[in-house]
Amino acid sequence: MLIETPYKNGDTITIKTLTEEIVARLVEETDTTVKVHKPLAIMTTQQGLGLGPFAFTISPDADVVLNKSVIFMIAKTEKEMASQYTQNTTGLTIV
Repeated sequence: MLIETPYKNGDTITIKTLTEEIVARLVEETDTTVKVHKPLAIMTTQQGLGLGPFAFTISPDADVVLNKSVIFMIAKTEKEMASQYTQNTTGLTIV
């Protein structure tokens, strides 16, 4: 039986907090924090779900440290949204 870890450093992950859902690249996880790179918030658009700024006053290339006390869940992002995240943050289209 193959046992797969739910996510690892470098993966595109989804984080659900009290107020929003975030997609980002996992940099590091500790017992109390999660450090992510280029966080984007999930938003509803006329075309369906989309990605927008997590915080308007930080650099789009920022690393952000989130306190686990405000996080409800962390999971590896599903393939379609992970591809959209990669396209938004790098300009590359995953086929």
